Amino acid sequence: MGLVAVTWHNFLRKCHPQKIRSLHTLKVDHQLDQILLSPPLASLDIRDIWTPKSYCQNIPEVHKSFNEQNAVVLDGKLISMEIKSKIADEVRRMKKCLGKVPGLAVVLVGERRESQIYVRNKVTACEEVGIKSMVTELSTDCAEAEVHNAVMQYNKDPSIHGILVQLPLPKHLDEEKVLDAVCLAKDVDGFHPLNIGNLAIAGREPLFTPCTPKGCIELLLRAGVEITGKKAVVIGRSNIVGLPTSLLLQRHHATVTVVHAFTENSKQVTCEADIVVSAAGLPNLVRGDWIKPGAVVIDVGTTPVEDPSYEDGYRLVGDVCFEEAVRVASIITPVPGGVGPMTVAMLLLNTLDSAKRILNFT
Repeated sequence: MGLVAVTWHNFLRKCHPQKIRSLHTLKVDHQLDQILLSPPLASLDIRDIWTPKSYCQNIPEVHKSFNEQNAVVLDGKLISMEIKSKIADEVRRMKKCLGKVPGLAVVLVGERRESQIYVRNKVTACEEVGIKSMVTELSTDCAEAEVHNAVMQYNKDPSIHGILVQLPLPKHLDEEKVLDAVCLAKDVDGFHPLNIGNLAIAGREPLFTPCTPKGCIELLLRAGVEITGKKAVVIGRSNIVGLPTSLLLQRHHATVTVVHAFTENSKQVTCEADIVVSAAGLPNLVRGDWIKPGAVVIDVGTTPVEDPSYEDGYRLVGDVCFEEAVRVASIITPVPGGVGPMTVAMLLLNTLDSAKRILNFT
């Protein structure tokens, strides 16, 4: 066995012994047929489990040496309003010319509070720009066939041009199968394997780019940030945000490093970045001393934390300790009001683009 294979095998053995035992058994069972040492890629998948961090306001001494705030705070809400205004103009033009408007359908499974809030925000945004919206709500314990049927009905509905399955799904449902059921031409979330594949291959154009990564890049471009040639670190490697964001940054010619729960010296790696995009989903993971002075910080994390002082009983907290990072970075996004509104705006834009394509409207 080669040195690289031995090193990787030993690393996985230490991090995830049960997984390695199954891999070793697989290797023995197929020893005569195996040509390569590389196991099936899916068998290497290990879920990232991040170690919780203390809230930054409880450790004020960490940033005592930092200067006062000097970062420009990107107003994602304001930028998204400008984009939505132009989308609304196009929707009105389509309605005047064709007598039709774009249609977005959402499938919501379960009663997860964050998911319900996200869906409500998307429906409200649709109303603001004149896009038709429909929502199918299913119980947490629903059968996979029910979700599949809901998706298939929207696939066949000519008035629907975009379909969104709100993630995450309950654990008993096969997320991959559900997302694969969405018609490629209506995959406005951009999660279909063909869309991700085309995003990854130079010279290819996906029908839809995933909304949050698309919104992150738009924020960078509108802030006048130079991406080409810059060192970018993406924290988190989820299929929804981390992976497509790293691919999109590469398409913009950044030199990209992905930091995940198994990365050694995450702080040191992140400190070298000109652009940091954090999408780990762990409040205050990224402290001020993780940030290179003058770096650009895009905080995708939106974790609800209980707080009785807020009307809803909770507040949204990002991955980045804002109070510290704002004193080090040159540009930073807040939570809430940064990436979130841009994600919704990109969803509306993808739906509009889908309707134009399907209806042959230019």
